[in-house]
Amino acid sequence: MWTVIDDAERPQWDLVPYESVGPLRFGMGLEDVAATMDAQGFFGSDDVLGRPHGALAQSVAFRPKGGPLYEQDVVTYHRESGELAAVAVDALRGPQVRVDGVRLIGRVPSQLEEEFVRYAENRGLERWCLIESEPQSEELGLLVRVQRASDLLLTRAFFVGDFQDWAYTLDDCVPRAEFDFR
Repeated sequence: MWTVIDDAERPQWDLVPYESVGPLRFGMGLEDVAATMDAQGFFGSDDVLGRPHGALAQSVAFRPKGGPLYEQDVVTYHRESGELAAVAVDALRGPQVRVDGVRLIGRVPSQLEEEFVRYAENRGLERWCLIESEPQSEELGLLVRVQRASDLLLTRAFFVGDFQDWAYTLDDCVPRAEFDFR
């Protein structure tokens, strides 16, 4: 249940802030997201959002084809129109997502935070920390959460597309399901 997939075995994705997370482009329709994830070897199931959050009206949890039903390697969040608005990537089993070479997924939080601070400073980006000391960057559309893996905490990331028309800050975009995920 707490199996952490090695980086070499994970799909390797890149973040293009506010445009894409790996093959998923913000603004894609539900059918395109499903087809894209199918081509990546993932199967989508059940709405995990529960109830709408701001502009987010639906979510789909993706797991590897043939994987256990409880796995949620990637969760996509969609507007009422079906357009992709946000993506969450699981710390234990999700694709490795990089931004300019910085690995974001499945890292010990203190190691990622140290590297992230240097990255933000070198690029003149502002950096904020949440109450729980989890790094985020509105310039990157990125919020780093932590997820338990037995006795370890590892990084899980939440990425958002353009939210200016429905939220004031990146924090406002994150549905309760993400904050409840441990």
